[in-house]
Amino acid sequence: MTTVDRPIPVTPKRVPCPTCGGDSIYAISNPYRPFCSARCKNVDLGAWASEGFRLAASGSAEDQPLEDSPPSSASH
Repeated sequence: MTTVDRPIPVTPKRVPCPTCGGDSIYAISNPYRPFCSARCKNVDLGAWASEGFRLAASGSAEDQPLEDSPPSSASH
């Protein structure tokens, strides 16, 4: 008796859409992954483009511009 190799059925992974929180299929069949739709993908892109995703700046002393110092007189 011989066995026939059959592909194992794969259930697509479902993840929450980063934009709307709805179900999104994370598989090659979804061209918008990890988003659920073109609309959600474009909403996210628009937020990046308008700098909606920014990190709060907390600068250190090294990040501050140097104070103006008087020019040094260089003698040659």
